[in-house]
Amino acid sequence: MEGQVKRSRRYDSPRRREQAASTRAAILEAARRLFERHGYAATSVAAIAAEAGVAVKTVYLAFETKNGILRALWHLLLRGDESPMPVRERGWFLEVLDEPDPERQLRLNARNSRVVKERAGPLRKVIRDAAPADADARALWDRIQTEFHATQREVVESVAGKAALKDGLDVDRAADIVWALNHPSTYWLLADVRGWTPSEYEQWLGDAFSSQLLARA
Repeated sequence: MEGQVKRSRRYDSPRRREQAASTRAAILEAARRLFERHGYAATSVAAIAAEAGVAVKTVYLAFETKNGILRALWHLLLRGDESPMPVRERGWFLEVLDEPDPERQLRLNARNSRVVKERAGPLRKVIRDAAPADADARALWDRIQTEFHATQREVVESVAGKAALKDGLDVDRAADIVWALNHPSTYWLLADVRGWTPSEYEQWLGDAFSSQLLARA
């Protein structure tokens, strides 16, 4: 009898995990729609639950707080999936660091920038707008800025390690240039305000990286 119960639990476990993952995905997608439509402050956990078609208790069990939903949603859109693997260990970021040609590195970085901004740009605005009035959103916003600068510096350090930076341009200044050119606010101005296509932005960004950073033979 005990053996039968154990076998039944092992059989049901994958199904439960699949159902939990599906429920979690539904909650995150519902939160994304509501956050982008109404803003973070105006969206309640109850509204998210109703949008996702689940009980409020289910939302709290999955994410604990509304800020937990926001953080999980940001990580999903930034990284591309729910794996806890950080950006620095993602294949698309490592591809940049592993590329031997400095100009190709910078153009791959521009490609990654475009992909992430298309995916996460609207939520980034939600977090930015919520930060002044919400301490948790502010902490997330500050962390996003710090980590973004750090990853861009890693790219610059790799380029500098190939002795490819312009004469007189050090890593600190080059990292600030890449960070500013690649900043989501720049994408917002060009794509959202001026109507550039994502591919036009990517081409411009790669050109700007190369002209600003690289020594020319």
